[in-house]
Amino acid sequence: MKSSFKVKLFIISLFTVLSTPGFISAQDKKPNFIIIFTDDQGYGDVGVFGHPTIKTPNLDQMAMEGQKWTNFYVAANVCTPSRSAIMTGRLPVRTGMYSNTRRVLFPDSDGGLPSSENTIATLLKTSGYATKAIGKWHLGHLPPYLPTNHGFDSYFGIPYSNDMDRINDVSAKEAFANPKHNYFNVPLMRDTEIVERPADQNTITKRYTEEAIQYIQENKDRPFFIYLAHSLPHVPLFASQGFLGSSERGLYGDVIEEIDWSVGQILTTLKKEGLDTNTYVVFTSDNGPWLVYNEQGGSNGGLFGGKGTSYEGGVRVPTIIWGPGNVQPGVVSKIGSTLDLLPTFCSLSNTVKPNDRVYDGFDLSPVLAGKDETPRNELFYYHGDRLFAVRKGDYKLYFYQNNPMGYPAKVEKLDTLQLFNLAHDPSERFNIASENNQIIEEIQALIQTHQSNMTFGPTQLEKRIEKN
Repeated sequence: MKSSFKVKLFIISLFTVLSTPGFISAQDKKPNFIIIFTDDQGYGDVGVFGHPTIKTPNLDQMAMEGQKWTNFYVAANVCTPSRSAIMTGRLPVRTGMYSNTRRVLFPDSDGGLPSSENTIATLLKTSGYATKAIGKWHLGHLPPYLPTNHGFDSYFGIPYSNDMDRINDVSAKEAFANPKHNYFNVPLMRDTEIVERPADQNTITKRYTEEAIQYIQENKDRPFFIYLAHSLPHVPLFASQGFLGSSERGLYGDVIEEIDWSVGQILTTLKKEGLDTNTYVVFTSDNGPWLVYNEQGGSNGGLFGGKGTSYEGGVRVPTIIWGPGNVQPGVVSKIGSTLDLLPTFCSLSNTVKPNDRVYDGFDLSPVLAGKDETPRNELFYYHGDRLFAVRKGDYKLYFYQNNPMGYPAKVEKLDTLQLFNLAHDPSERFNIASENNQIIEEIQALIQTHQSNMTFGPTQLEKRIEKN
């Protein structure tokens, strides 16, 4: 009798707890999202992606526990348009974040990501998310364009590239060969205020990491989105004291290994706080390596081309997606893009994505869950406003050519089209256009459909602040 009473009392108590306002089961909680976005890190600059001397044990473990994506792309081959795409899920030509002349924003730029655009942060906030941007923004440094006006509750970082605002009396050769943080008068901002100038870039990776960890700990009881966009390994290269001279790959390797340490700190924090099974972490890069800087630049991992080009080495990036219990571990060779993160996050969090505009991203959540299917089978590679190439399935068709080093750009229309099978030939060595007319016709038909709903936004990158 007493035993039966105890069972009834337990059931009543359990019902009371479950029905208490504010109680949310683990299954009902919205997932957290963290994007770790590096700057100019090449496809081959991670151990698990094949680098022989850079040690990245945390990223390697992240890949073992999650998914390593081998065909993951950015939507542009340089900083600003690439960053606009990851934030909005829309091609840069739609949002005005493109130009054939000024291909990124500069300290004298008067433009930025239009306020009419929805970012991942803007949409997730409608679902009750806390949102934080850390690191390089590069979507406009003037007040209307800062992260705090694009859905982020707070911001800590550098508003544009770390090589800008170089001191005039220091030569470029000296500044990059022996970088010192006071050679670059780059501002470090908190929200809308400059808190340090020049930013001490020697400690910047460490401080970004501390900001991310603090935000995780402060918001562990509510869903959060962190966009951690490292300023490095974009030149000039900087590493903190504990990492300088520690790698076999010189200063560039030191920088990557400190970023790997940062990833480890964040994943460890998630596990300590019991958030790992309800958090998706995406690690990727904004474009390929800056090849013209030789040893100070990264590796394209055997791909062709680098930053500034729409060849594979300029737009295919190392990507790992982690989420214990939610992301089915494995190697994914299906096509993915940074454009896909916004719709994927909206799907996973049951956030409404407004249907008042065209999105270029797809929901990849079925692939994350381990299903052998994907909604993405094509990619459109724009260089400024020019459609440089198109990929459909394994095949990539080129309409233009460029200097594979990226700089100086020599974008010219091809006399005859070039076609490559990227599954068989990721280094793009064998032009197979002459024997594949049907595939070329299929891609050209795909382009007609794509262009039928394409409206170019007015460029934001060519606006300059008027001098008095």
